[in-house]
Amino acid sequence: MARDRVLRAIIGFLIRHQVISIGTKYYPTNDREREYVEMINYTHTMLLEIKKANITTENIFQNVLKEVGQGNIPQNRRFLELKPAEKQVNEYALLSNIIMGSDRYLYLEIFQRNWNIINELANLITSENGVIIEKSNSEIVSRLLSKNDAIRIAIELIRLGMDNEIDVRAAVGMTGAAAIERSINLNREIGETSGVGFTKLGGEFSIAFSTKMTKLEGSPAIYDSYLFIDAIDSTKFIAENGRDRLVEIMNEVKNFIQSDCKGKIEGYREGGDDLIANLPTKDTALRAGIDSAWHALNNGIRLRIGIGKSRREAGERAQMADNIKIWNKSPVMVFDLADGIYAYYIPSEFTRAVVDFLAEKTGRLVFIFIFVFIVTLIGWNLGYWELGVFAIILALIYAAFS
Repeated sequence: MARDRVLRAIIGFLIRHQVISIGTKYYPTNDREREYVEMINYTHTMLLEIKKANITTENIFQNVLKEVGQGNIPQNRRFLELKPAEKQVNEYALLSNIIMGSDRYLYLEIFQRNWNIINELANLITSENGVIIEKSNSEIVSRLLSKNDAIRIAIELIRLGMDNEIDVRAAVGMTGAAAIERSINLNREIGETSGVGFTKLGGEFSIAFSTKMTKLEGSPAIYDSYLFIDAIDSTKFIAENGRDRLVEIMNEVKNFIQSDCKGKIEGYREGGDDLIANLPTKDTALRAGIDSAWHALNNGIRLRIGIGKSRREAGERAQMADNIKIWNKSPVMVFDLADGIYAYYIPSEFTRAVVDFLAEKTGRLVFIFIFVFIVTLIGWNLGYWELGVFAIILALIYAAFS
């Protein structure tokens, strides 16, 4: 851990931004996850903090209101913090969201067994494009398109249950088991009261209701996720490899975004070095961006990428990538998280070699620094400055042959 902190501090000093992670600590459990983890570790892809997110309970609640829609969360709610959010962005939670997508499981429980109400609740879920996984006379496990959809629909289900004098407990999770466990924890905190539990930025939260609510007036909140991609130094690449090669690689990126990520290409000219795409969700935009950056880099092209809620915002984020470098420009993807700005930075082969050396030789480098410092200090105190030069020569010999 100390070695990792030292390495991140050194790279952060050089790149002038805090380095949250180099590679990932995410533990893969299937082939798809292994592919991502191996790539992010092989390339030493770094998560950088460009503008720190102000993570507070109030900001999280305001963000939930905005994402779910003001009209979808009635005024008679109670917003509860069961476990505070992490103050730092969790790199493996972010990567998990990119790999696994935005689908979320919704667990639903009523405290009075009633098949009629359960069937009515299940019908509402399916009408909102949800999939029923399991159902009994008191429980439903379903899968929704996103966390925001799951929260919105859960509140509608709670309203329907309360209209029938039945309390409804809901919880959202990345798996059915996680959602059930969250519901159990919520039950311990607030008892058999209607509410929906969910996570945000590593924290556990709930929106609870103790009185009946009026019919919800809101509609699903819709947010565009624009992806702006631009090839760095495309003129030099064309001079060395030809325009046809650039067209081939950009078409591969375009086809991947369309077929694998369900993106809509809104701005691309055959033979051009940039494109704009609108993705269905933010996690697919992140996946499209990082996959495209890796693929292009493997073929000799470095991309600068921005993700935003509008074309302009995505383009501005891509421009921010120009200032994120150590020596030469490398592939960078800039995006927002909460109210902060973050980036994935893919270092050059030279930088990767330096990172590998520092990771393996940190202990030796610390020893060399202390040795040179002490010998030089002694030499200056004794009037023999040559001792410092001699110490440096010995250190170089030691570094070269150790």
